Amino acid sequence: MSIIGKNIKTIRTIKHISQADFADIFDISRASIGAYEEGRADPKLETIINIANYFSISIDTLLTKALSVAELREFDILDDKKPLEAKSDSDRDLSKEDTPLVKRGSYVEYIVNYQNKDYINRLPYVRLPDTQHYKSRAFEVQYDAMEVNRKGLLKGDILSCSPIALAEKKKLVKDGVYVIVTEEDIFVRRYDHADEQLYFRADNPNYETLQIHRDNILELWKVMGFFSTVLKPPIFLEERVALLERKLNDLEQRFISD
Repeated sequence: MSIIGKNIKTIRTIKHISQADFADIFDISRASIGAYEEGRADPKLETIINIANYFSISIDTLLTKALSVAELREFDILDDKKPLEAKSDSDRDLSKEDTPLVKRGSYVEYIVNYQNKDYINRLPYVRLPDTQHYKSRAFEVQYDAMEVNRKGLLKGDILSCSPIALAEKKKLVKDGVYVIVTEEDIFVRRYDHADEQLYFRADNPNYETLQIHRDNILELWKVMGFFSTVLKPPIFLEERVALLERKLNDLEQRFISD
């Protein structure tokens, strides 16, 4: 995704503007918005100027910097944010068995509204085992930072999490997996160590170690388990061991029968 495409998607999400409505505002097609956000095309200069003027953001910033929620607040584009539409069960209070689910397409929206109880109550929810004894949250994996050779946490896997107080540094477990909510994004990483900052590493070697000061963390969740719809094939070594076990069993049966 290009920077301009990512910024368009971020602005749309926090302003609760659909692709169709965004396209109508700037007199372009809905398909064009999708192409911008997916990095398949870039908007024309005239469109870029119109977007920058409409949201009071400089063209240079819009083109060269991936905007965070905090920066967009500085541009005042959140001041007239449309309230979230209530669903039929929006007034329900979550029971101990209900775990709010943050889907991978809702990361930015969650960052904006993570302290909003009404928003949390409107999230889809799942019922996970052993979560009734603590406040829980579920996150759908969006990136492949914890995936290696189709092993580990895959995109679309559901993480079952419990909260960690930011002041309770001692509760961070070496090699434990955590969901880190920041104003920039939501990350899934393995805890490594801490000094002035906290260090979280990815299992995927293509990702750099995340270095972040605890003051920049909005929420921290420990991954207690995960649920996947992908049936993962055994690794090569496992296949070889299974084959050898079958051959040994065959030999034992022949030996017994002889």
